[in-house]
Amino acid sequence: MKVILDIKEDSRTPFLMEMLRSLRSIKVVKEVKDKHKSQQIADLAEAFRDVKSHEEGKIKLKSAKDLLNEL
Repeated sequence: MKVILDIKEDSRTPFLMEMLRSLRSIKVVKEVKDKHKSQQIADLAEAFRDVKSHEEGKIKLKSAKDLLNEL
């Protein structure tokens, strides 16, 4: 299972990261400290949630044709 966490930087952050690394079942794959990259990851995660909601019939997404017509 993959999980993306958004951790607010404060004095406890190093402790939390060390604790996560010490757990055998958790592997820290990548730390992103750049705010621009972090925002891109958050946007991508939101897009995945939208696609999942669309597949479940909870929301209706625009078609590529409708999107291009708006431009």
